[in-house]
Amino acid sequence: MTVAEIFESMDWGPAPESRAEADAWLDAHGRTFGHFIGGKRLSPGDTFATMNPATGAELARVTQGTPADVEAAVKAARKAAKGWAATPDHDRARVLYAIARGLQKHARLFAVLETLDTGKPIRESRDIDVALAARHFYHHAGHAELRAETLPDAEPWGVCGQIVPWNFPLLMLSWKIAPALAMGNTVVLKPAEWTPLTALAFADVCDAAGVPPGVVNIVTGDGDTGAALVAAEIDKLAFTGSTEVGRILRRATAGRGMGLTLELGGKSPYVVFEDADIDGAIEGLIDAIWFNGGQVCCAGARLLVQEGIADDFTARLKDRMARIRVGDPLDKAVDMGALVHPEHKARVEALLARTSGTVHRGSAPEGCFLPPTLVTDLHGADPLMQEEVFGPVLAMTTFRTPAEAVQLANDTRYGLAGSVWSQDIDVALDTAPKIRAGVVWVNGANMLDAAAPFGGMKESGFGREGGIAGLRAYVRPAAAAKLGPRRTFDADVAPSDAIDRTAKMYIGGKQARPDGGYTRLVAGPKGPVGEVGIANRKDLRNAVEAAAGAASWSRSTGHMRAQILYYLAENLSARAAEFDARLTAQTGGKGEAERAVRNLFRWAAWADKHDGRTLGVPIGGLALALNTPVGVIGAFAPEEAPLSGLAQIVGAALAMGNRLVLVAPEGAPLTATDFYQLLDTSDVPSGVVNILTGGHEDLAAQMAGHANVDAVWSFSSVDISGTIEREAAHDLKRTWVNHGRGRDWAAHDPGPWLAHATETQTIWIPFGT
Repeated sequence: MTVAEIFESMDWGPAPESRAEADAWLDAHGRTFGHFIGGKRLSPGDTFATMNPATGAELARVTQGTPADVEAAVKAARKAAKGWAATPDHDRARVLYAIARGLQKHARLFAVLETLDTGKPIRESRDIDVALAARHFYHHAGHAELRAETLPDAEPWGVCGQIVPWNFPLLMLSWKIAPALAMGNTVVLKPAEWTPLTALAFADVCDAAGVPPGVVNIVTGDGDTGAALVAAEIDKLAFTGSTEVGRILRRATAGRGMGLTLELGGKSPYVVFEDADIDGAIEGLIDAIWFNGGQVCCAGARLLVQEGIADDFTARLKDRMARIRVGDPLDKAVDMGALVHPEHKARVEALLARTSGTVHRGSAPEGCFLPPTLVTDLHGADPLMQEEVFGPVLAMTTFRTPAEAVQLANDTRYGLAGSVWSQDIDVALDTAPKIRAGVVWVNGANMLDAAAPFGGMKESGFGREGGIAGLRAYVRPAAAAKLGPRRTFDADVAPSDAIDRTAKMYIGGKQARPDGGYTRLVAGPKGPVGEVGIANRKDLRNAVEAAAGAASWSRSTGHMRAQILYYLAENLSARAAEFDARLTAQTGGKGEAERAVRNLFRWAAWADKHDGRTLGVPIGGLALALNTPVGVIGAFAPEEAPLSGLAQIVGAALAMGNRLVLVAPEGAPLTATDFYQLLDTSDVPSGVVNILTGGHEDLAAQMAGHANVDAVWSFSSVDISGTIEREAAHDLKRTWVNHGRGRDWAAHDPGPWLAHATETQTIWIPFGT
């Protein structure tokens, strides 16, 4: 064939990549591997095979980690933790820089190993996985160097357990190890059972880079090994994987007082408006869903096309699908390689068999391969529209208006990523932030960088990886003293008022009697002070419904929220003596009104000042990290600061645009019921703040288990932290609990409040020529 004929036909390849270097490395280790613990490669134990999914051939044998192996790795990490945390920032930075250089110097080895182990095309391993892995270590070397300047009071968690998936074994390793080491932690990493080889090769890079023994430990094995790591005496756990496993881990770690970040599944919308560049959107879609064979958590698996261009778009897409080359992943001319394992291929095929839509397939060779697949004529409840397939399957439907596009995009329990395609800047930038996802790309897909936070909302997990937001997952909050039981007082009879003055609850801007009709006496050191209702699950449900209905508050401007909080503070100041007297009558303690007023003023000041960031990512355009409200927050107020703590909670939640269901302090509930009188006179919209009185222990499980509560905060003296974390696993809502420890309510420490009152949403906006 002549050159002219090649240009006419555009035929490719073959262009095979040599696997000689990878085979030489495997042979040098006898193709059998033990764990890497305490800076040494251990002798293999009981082993299992890791296979090349493209050929079915055995690549190597790796050791099945036991609980004893995990314990040894954690012990080595614990031994190294103090010294690594005390290492000067500059010295840690030099080690991370050396790791980055090591990955670059051995880029071919890592790329070929990754392709052999996962089945992904060599172009992706070479140009994306290895390059981004090195980028993460370079970026975090900078964070290590600047730690004392950017996070001056940060303390590392200590020993971090890390579990990474099989779709991006090396890249996910870098996402987790780089920030952990930069902040002074040690790690025990468990790679996926199916794809352990690049993690084991990474041990050589650590040796050459001068990583001290025990700082990085790698234990291979299956899910039992991962379970042993979760159960071990670690200080923080980071997991990337399925939502189902994420729920298990949330329950397993509940009440242990450890750090936890979860990066879980997704069902990302790919929204194409009528004015989009159709050919550009189709090329972007190729990357969004068929990159790595669709085995990507943020894959654009739900295609939403505006009706006016749907037929044209579908025709062009089918034509482009027919030209996607599926085959040998070591061939540089191949677009899609093999799926990672025959078991996974069977799972994808089983999900595809359940659809009621019309299936259009490309072509693929026999074996562990699947063709690019498009499914049309779908309704919103079809399994392919709701369940994560994690394969090369694209589900398509249409929409008419931008509002319907947003509704369809958010019609999922997931919230990891999304894409918006439009040439109209107003449409694009209006739509993108409305998609409830941690990352949204405008006229692009799958753009990732170490400087840009990545992570999910809703059931796609919590926590961020990358950038400053990702660093915070690897530093622990300051330790506080244990709370003792609250002081209680006895009284035999209620106040002798002729008229019943039982304080009501506050739901949807109105006073409300308890659904069950039950009340309890509030007693202080000098006897009875009053009565309050006892809230039950129906009262909680009503309060959450009212908060959910006040969603416009989350769309209000920071300036407006500030004005209302200032007004609230002024009204409290005018009644300070009354509130102090009421508090003293209940607790015998000093008044807190002055401090509460200051807290409200401070949060009014913060309302329009928690700015996002423009991220230094290597694209022509912008990437923005926006701080978005969490949504509906359920909070349990503290006993040690009944008024000033309550004002801190209300101020922080409202300033950032959240709505609140607040359970009053049990020892001073009348302070909270008096507080709603201020809400009534301070222009706080109905439903934005709802106040319940009742037992914290009785309401904890209902609050954490409610599907319309987006986050739960607990500052309670009652031991409800474990209950909240376990119940929150159902829909993986965010939690901020005290594990029975107090806090300094007079401290000016906005950082934790801002972090827990907002979620980082990264918006990528490429532009230019």
